[in-house]
Amino acid sequence: MNSSSISITFTIYDAFGLFRLVLLVCLLLLYVSCLCMNLLLVLVICAHSRLHRPMYVLLVNLALSGVMGSSSVCPQTIRQLTTGSRDMSLEGCLTQAFFTNVYSGCVFCILALMAYDRYVSICQPLLYHSIMRPAKVRLMLALVYLALGAFSAVQVNLASTLTLCRHSVDKLLCNSLVIANLSCTETTLINVYSLCCAVCAIAVPCFLVILSYVHILTVVLKASGDRRRKAVRTCTPHLVTFIHFSVTSFFGVIYNSLSHQVPKAVNVFTYVSFFVIPPLLHPIIYGIKMREIRQSMKKMLKHYFDIIKAGE
Repeated sequence: MNSSSISITFTIYDAFGLFRLVLLVCLLLLYVSCLCMNLLLVLVICAHSRLHRPMYVLLVNLALSGVMGSSSVCPQTIRQLTTGSRDMSLEGCLTQAFFTNVYSGCVFCILALMAYDRYVSICQPLLYHSIMRPAKVRLMLALVYLALGAFSAVQVNLASTLTLCRHSVDKLLCNSLVIANLSCTETTLINVYSLCCAVCAIAVPCFLVILSYVHILTVVLKASGDRRRKAVRTCTPHLVTFIHFSVTSFFGVIYNSLSHQVPKAVNVFTYVSFFVIPPLLHPIIYGIKMREIRQSMKKMLKHYFDIIKAGE
């Protein structure tokens, strides 16, 4: 299949009408806010050496994963809403499918690593520094990125070999399932491979998160009041993030399995709730709940305003 000469048409834009401008403004504001919040969180953690600990390193990677996910879809949608263009090259579609696959897997895997970090911190505190060594954390993250990149590359390569009978979709973005639905050839191989990837990148990390919190809960219930409160305080942001992303992913999977004939509002809601809202909420949740990040943000902003006043 010569992907350079094929384009995909997004027919969903025809039905927006006056809603197009509203969607453009809302999406632009949410996307810019997402970028600013996540980059601020990354800057705060990188600028303060006392935050260079495993949990915060994982949080930086979670923020960067959110930026990657939203940036893989939002600029293209904003461009199409602004210019009225409905087309995307198949190469662009395959590229978008690659990064959206990596994004969803990255978030779940990083959340699993964060759950493991909390498990070691609460259940084996004396061994924490020997288990969660910086080199070990970097190695685990490198393995996550390499594995997800390889899985997604194979999936996209399989999609690129399909012969397409149709070239229009009624959705806001491309993924491997969208491309497979346009094919006029057998797609069993890519469907089975996609299922295996979902099990490895989503189901396994979710199981590890649940297993970690079962052990944490067992230890916390036997702990003293102060230790219990501290454990709840440190685990709450992670639990909120994990539950929210799992719920949005669940509805996203259901939506992708449904017919294309679904209300446009459901299409937009699914798109925003998976690619925009989680990356926007993650830095807010952690910025509010984690005292060290709050204090570092206040210190950085105070220093910034002091520089401005001195310049005046």
